[in-house]
Amino acid sequence: MNYNVNENGFYGNYGGAYIPEILYKTVEDLKNCYLPIINSDGFKKEFHALLKDYVGRPSPLYFAKRMSEKYGCQLYLKREDLNHTGAHKINNALGQILLAKKMGKKRIIAETGAGQHGVATATVCALMNMPCTIFMGALDVERQHVNVERMKMLGATVHPVESGNKTLKDGTNEAIREWCCNPADTFYIIGSTVGPHPYPDMVARLQSVISEEIKWQLEEKIGRDYPDYMMACVGGGSNAAGTIYHYLNDERVRFILGEAGGLGINTDMTAASLEVGTTGILHGSRIKLMQTEDGQMIEPYSISAGLDYPGTGPLHCNLYETGRAQVLAANDDEALRAAFELTRLEGIIPALESAHALALLPKVASQFKEDDVVVLTVSGRGDKDLDTYLSHQECMM
Repeated sequence: MNYNVNENGFYGNYGGAYIPEILYKTVEDLKNCYLPIINSDGFKKEFHALLKDYVGRPSPLYFAKRMSEKYGCQLYLKREDLNHTGAHKINNALGQILLAKKMGKKRIIAETGAGQHGVATATVCALMNMPCTIFMGALDVERQHVNVERMKMLGATVHPVESGNKTLKDGTNEAIREWCCNPADTFYIIGSTVGPHPYPDMVARLQSVISEEIKWQLEEKIGRDYPDYMMACVGGGSNAAGTIYHYLNDERVRFILGEAGGLGINTDMTAASLEVGTTGILHGSRIKLMQTEDGQMIEPYSISAGLDYPGTGPLHCNLYETGRAQVLAANDDEALRAAFELTRLEGIIPALESAHALALLPKVASQFKEDDVVVLTVSGRGDKDLDTYLSHQECMM
């Protein structure tokens, strides 16, 4: 089976472009332009030069000795937390702003939850001298206030969104409304593998620098270019997509994805949309999302602002439905414990989002053999989450 997007923008039953008529020409133009531009020699040269000299790539593939001993495998951590701005988001933001400039766009808008995509977008807009407006749920503005101040310092305008539960979904709603009002000159840098086609494919391709590096880094370290398992957290899905992109159709590699269980998937305080969601349309794409029987959105909940979203991108919906990926929920308390464990065992403070992937290790360790190679992506660093960690020190080992 081929797990890549098809010519109509679908991954199996999921994807497509369900958009207001006013955005049709804008999205069609993007669909027609993105592959010729990002596959061109000029784009590749500029993009990879910036990834190297500005972002600091390649990000290390680190052998976590003490964690490996604890979980009975050979665990390697892909260190996206060491990128400039502190997460994987900068890879995609750089690629999209280069695309926007080549398409002649004059201003940038974006949504953000945990603030890492907002910071990355504000960063590349400062770099490229383009005006930038970020839409962010008011609750996320409070719990990620350090990132908000970073965005402002970089010159971005940050709009707190007061509708809904004031989180990522609501920031995305407002960004799309703004896009509808200014489709001609505005480029919407979407931060994850969500939204109408071609965004899920475009973001996955721009983030695939992660798996591209993993291939040669593993060859260098263990003498083969593939692991036995790959693990990542999944909300919208960009870091997971980047981690697995070059292995999508390699059945030797098993995928384990961690979504946000919140207070538990059997409660109404969860964001585990793959496990509890049903098929519907959100933000321009057919995906699995949290909704009532009559199609009303159920507000998600997670302690992690970056995973607090009621759906998951179409690539991951298809991987879940076909069984290509094993998807498990990590609850808030499990993610907190995992974050403190990595901090104490390896001296790495992960973002709360990444901690949801780490929290799966105790759940799946029985599957591992001692010589199994496991690559787990640490998608971001935990500086932004220190207030949350300090208020939950009872989770420390």
